Amino acid sequence: MGLWAGAVSAEFARVADRDSFVAAVRGKTLARPLVELRVSPDGGIRGTGAKRPVTGRWQWQGGYFCRDLYWGNRDLGYNCQEVRANGDRIRFTSDKGRGQSAEFRLR
Repeated sequence: MGLWAGAVSAEFARVADRDSFVAAVRGKTLARPLVELRVSPDGGIRGTGAKRPVTGRWQWQGGYFCRDLYWGNRDLGYNCQEVRANGDRIRFTSDKGRGQSAEFRLR
């Protein structure tokens, strides 16, 4: 079975387990305008956002990417996010898929 079973071209498919998520992001930079992040398999998050450091920790919990995140000195808090992927793109939607989304290129 592939990383995202049932993935159809041009659609984002749900990433429902930790192993599939790690396989998608391992060794990649998650990039969008003014943001570059690295998400490590051991639970670390590091990068920059608008030239400020971004740091945090993550874990996979109940089918969601759950993270604590800091942008500079600002605590962005804990949030569990739905993850969907399509090839070289990955989308995180806050509040277990009910909140705002952020899409990144995987490079």
